[in-house]
Amino acid sequence: MINNILMVSSEAVPFAKSGGLADVAGTLPKAIVDNGYDIRVVLPLYKTIKDKFKKDMTKLCSFNVRLGWRNQTANIYEYKLQTEKGNTLIYYLIQNDYYFERDSLYGFNDDGERFMFFSKAVLEMLPQVGFKPEMIHCNDWQTGTIPCMLKEVYAKRNSFYKDMKTLYTIHNLKFQGICGFEFLEMMELDSSYFTADKLEFWGGVSMMKAGILYCDKLNTVSETYSREIQLPSYGCQLDGLLRSVNDKLYGVLNGIDNDFYNPATDHLLFKNYDINTFNNKLANKMKLQEEMGLEVNIDVPLIAMVSRITDQKGFDMVAEKMDELLSLNAQFIIQGTGEQGLEDMFRYMESKAPGRVKANLVFSEEMANKIYGSADMILIPSRFEPCGLTQLISFRYGTVPIVRHTGGLADTVLSYQPSTGEGTGFSFRRCDANEMMVAVREAIRIYEDKAKWNELTNNIMKLDYSWNTSAMKYVKLYEGATGHADNETRKMLKKVFQVA
Repeated sequence: MINNILMVSSEAVPFAKSGGLADVAGTLPKAIVDNGYDIRVVLPLYKTIKDKFKKDMTKLCSFNVRLGWRNQTANIYEYKLQTEKGNTLIYYLIQNDYYFERDSLYGFNDDGERFMFFSKAVLEMLPQVGFKPEMIHCNDWQTGTIPCMLKEVYAKRNSFYKDMKTLYTIHNLKFQGICGFEFLEMMELDSSYFTADKLEFWGGVSMMKAGILYCDKLNTVSETYSREIQLPSYGCQLDGLLRSVNDKLYGVLNGIDNDFYNPATDHLLFKNYDINTFNNKLANKMKLQEEMGLEVNIDVPLIAMVSRITDQKGFDMVAEKMDELLSLNAQFIIQGTGEQGLEDMFRYMESKAPGRVKANLVFSEEMANKIYGSADMILIPSRFEPCGLTQLISFRYGTVPIVRHTGGLADTVLSYQPSTGEGTGFSFRRCDANEMMVAVREAIRIYEDKAKWNELTNNIMKLDYSWNTSAMKYVKLYEGATGHADNETRKMLKKVFQVA
């Protein structure tokens, strides 16, 4: 059995969040610690973290971190969180005002240096805080240099690090952390590492490539995405590298926090409900229609879009079919922020159909929960989707997803078959606006057949995408990397998770 695990992430709920990575890094460790494993989480101590958390942190130690010619101080704080099952999850937060006392998490010219500092500080802090993990679980480009520095620098000069292994999780291959040649010096590596078979990537140093090459195990957040990224169309110029390491590449689907996303207890809803009192959802629909200035009508299907508003999420297809969407007997709510041109398109869409369209272009998790608990359908026409949490949350609230068949959407949304009653939503395969409209029209057609619609919503309310199953899959990956795997685990790794 594996003993000590360290989860390293640039964000984690409840402290800091910009996207789905924070949900994973905040909820997966809770599920693992509740299963009896010692897993701890480390992230930066950002300015934006709420004071209610900061006041309960305890300072453990301080030390200098050398980045080439620059020396910076790392202050390590500890926060102890009690899980719903009464177990203690320890967080380490790394404080440095120069890098993290800023108004947002990302978007700065020195982001590479900021997370290079964070990654080195993570390794430097371990002997200081007295925690020796067998497994370091790294996430996305911000932590990609850790597997490389661990193997090529720290383990070679200090026996403390010698037997540590790494798992590297790709949440989104598109963002790769491309930095300059000088980052080799920050990593304490010489110019021999600046080659195509090592860290060089189109004239720069790729932090994500470092993680892929030097980790002991590699995974993405859905099985389909782990296959897709080995193709040129999805591989973001790393597909060849990923094919070459596919013997260590796996896919493990994300989960969600069933306690947080629970229509039976969600205090943000106007009226709570579960699978046995599903009609209570209509009260939420009517209340949301009223609040959003839509016509209050329970018989008109309410289609929501809750997302970052970007081309990656397929909103260019929505823009292409705006007039056709508005011709449908349906209402639309758009919740989120993103690219200016697409936001303007949704504002225009609202102006063309007042009372039928609401563009709520702000970031609000509270409003998102209200929408999940009120809408009939949720449209997710993503061009690519490593996992997607939106459809998993919508299942929980009995809100039917309409998705493009890609990544985690393909793994979780099976097209409803009226003849058999099987299925969990509606999907279309190509990045094609006409195919999207076919799926939307089919969803509305089924909605109008109340018996079929009740059958479909009953299907999805029974689904369980909590972290319980996926958390234990991660434990199997940890055990496989650290040599703790028994024969059963080795067979499971080969047959269930392997994508090659």
